[in-house]
Order: sequence, then C-alpha cells, then structure tokens
Amino acid sequence: MPDRLRLCSCGMTIELRHLRAFLAIAEAGNVTRAAARLHLSQPALSRTLRQLEDHLGARLVDRSTHHLELTAEGRTFRDKAAAALAAVDIALDPGRLRSWPLRLGHTWAALGDHTIPLLRRWDETHPGIPLELLRVDDRTAGLTQGKVDAALLRGGAVTSAGLRTELLLSEERVVVMPADSPLATLPRVTLADLAGYPIALNTVSGTTTMDLWPPAARPVATIEVTNTDEWLIAIAAGRAVGVSTSATPSNHMHPSLVYRTLADAPAVPVVLAWREGPGHPAIPDLLALAHEVLANG
Repeated sequence: MPDRLRLCSCGMTIELRHLRAFLAIAEAGNVTRAAARLHLSQPALSRTLRQLEDHLGARLVDRSTHHLELTAEGRTFRDKAAAALAAVDIALDPGRLRSWPLRLGHTWAALGDHTIPLLRRWDETHPGIPLELLRVDDRTAGLTQGKVDAALLRGGAVTSAGLRTELLLSEERVVVMPADSPLATLPRVTLADLAGYPIALNTVSGTTTMDLWPPAARPVATIEVTNTDEWLIAIAAGRAVGVSTSATPSNHMHPSLVYRTLADAPAVPVVLAWREGPGHPAIPDLLALAHEVLANG
C-alpha cells in the first residue's frame, strides 16, 4: 500500500502513514509499543503524530497522564481514520476490480428469519454483486470503522455521527433461560418475574440495559459479557437469564435454552444503517430489497 498517497493539502501533506501511525498508537495505548510495531523510532512516531494534530488543529492523544489516552477528538478521529484506510485498501485491491462486494454487517441474528430469503433474493436479482454477510462484535457492526458498507442494527446501537438509518421492522422481546429454569413453567413472563434473577448483559452490542426495569424493581445482579457467544454460554450454564428479541431463537437454538415472550417490554427497532456521503452504489438496492422481503413475509 503506498503510504505516500496524499489525502489532503492545507499547508502540509497528510499521508496514509499519518493515519496508520495514529491508529497504531490508539490500539497499542503506548507510543513505544506502537513505534516497535511500525518499525519506527519513538521520536519519529511522536513527530508524525504532532504533524497530524497540527494539521487538524486538535489534540488527539492526552499525554498528561501516566497512561496514554485518546481525547474526545481522538476517539472521533479514530473511527474516521479507520474508515478512510479501509476505503483506500478496498479501492486499491486488485481482486476487487472485476466485482465490488457489498459488505453487510450485523452483531447477531442479522435479519432473523428473513436473513436467508434476503440473501437468496439478492443472489437472484444481483448476480454480479456478491453480498457478504459479516458478523462484527462492535456497537455499529464495523460500520464506523469501514469494515462494512451497511449494517443491520438493533435498538439504540446507532449513536455515531455521520450515519444514516432507515427503520425496517420492530421485534418483540423474549426471555432466554436455562431449560430447567422455574421461569420456563410460567404461562407468561414479565419484567417483575425476572427481578429475582441475575441478568446477562452484552455490553458491546446488546439491546438490554437495566433501564428496561423501573428503578425500584431492577434485577438483583448482572453478568456482563462482550459478545453473543459468551452471553449464550452464561445463560445455558444457569448463571443468568437474558432478554433479547424474537430474531434470536431461530438463529441460536440450543437444547439447554428455552425462549419465552416477555409480555410487558417495548419492542426493539431494527434499522439498516450506512455512512453518509459516497458509499457502495448498491446500498439503495439492498434497502429496497430488504423492505420487499419483509413485506412478503
């Protein structure tokens, strides 16, 4: 990859190496480790970071503490830099000259029961554009980092600036419990029924927080996990129960788990999200086809 590719010119040239340097520092959390990873000296890497900050007119890294931390501007720029590098990598990938796959991200369950019909209909109607379904354990399923072109997201997952969304459907909430749980014998499960149980919370991409319960009637404890697999294991092991949506049962069936409708909780919106500005030209076709598949059941 030619790191001397110019991205802009306002008094100085910003090159890809500036973005790679900043992302290495952000990931390593330490200039020395980042310099070693990039095979640079520490002074050279610090100089590159200062050039980028001078160009942007903002401090990206807080050097005032013992542990290096990104500033608020640095956290925002991290997503933009990652997306920019991903876009360049795609544009200069020789293997993509004949076809331009549309990468659709999701954190779990994709479009639920409608996922397979969507993929089949896409292959029928767009044979020249591969639709790649990618699970990315990230709040926006890799969208803000440029790992995907569009994403299927649930609940309040879309909080990043620069994203556009369109509502596709709403899903009812379900309770996920071990098969031998006393809750499995109830004809209907309510939020109050769950108050005596630990709740498994996916803190990265889940749709459930303690705000689902009234402040005076919240569950006794929580178990925090960072992805769907850990969430399912914690529940199957009997360590907690979970709250998800109606898309989960068909995608995550397991003999140790039982699903029941949660009677008194609000539904969860499902949206298609994509970045503002130039993007994959087939995103409008994907949005239209998703609506068509959902309308046909």
